Parts: sequence; structure tokens; C-alpha cells
Amino acid sequence: MLVAFSVTPLGAGEEVGGLVAEAVRVVRESGLPNRTDAMFTTVEGEWDEVMAVVKAAADAVAARAPRVSLVIKADLRPGVTGALDAKVESIERHLRED
Repeated sequence: MLVAFSVTPLGAGEEVGGLVAEAVRVVRESGLPNRTDAMFTTVEGEWDEVMAVVKAAADAVAARAPRVSLVIKADLRPGVTGALDAKVESIERHLRED
């Protein structure tokens, strides 16, 4: 499955980059395939392992912020691996064909 999520510290001031970096650090240290962009971090793996990483990332932020907002979007497709890169490669291939 792919899970795209965004964790936002609330009540921690205007500069929250350091807190968000803690969440991204948790994801990267998980060893699961992942990608971070300006809006979301996407993680690929099995349900239990991905959700455990999302929880750990949210907990890392919650340890330093009085409140946390969490947005999650999931693509559940049993038996598929490598979707994190394959979906982007498919779009790039279609763009080259035009």
C-alpha cells in the first residue's frame, strides 16, 4: 500500500520545520520506501508497518507540540510493490509520448 500523510504541529509557533523534520526522520529511519515533497510524505509497505511509521512520525511531533493535525490518504492495492516509483514513471512516460 501507499500512504501519503502530512503531520502538522499546532500551537508550536510559526516556525515548524524542525518539528516536521522529526517526523520525516522517523519515516526515513524506518527503512520503508518513501518520498517527501512540499505537502506530503509518502510511504510504501504493508498496512501494519506503514501505519506504525505514520503513528511514530505523529508521536515524534506530538512530543514537542501541544496539538497535532494528521492528514492521511491511502492506496490499498494487494500484491503490488514498487508503486512509489512506478506511478511517477508511468506519468513521465506518457509525457514523453506526447
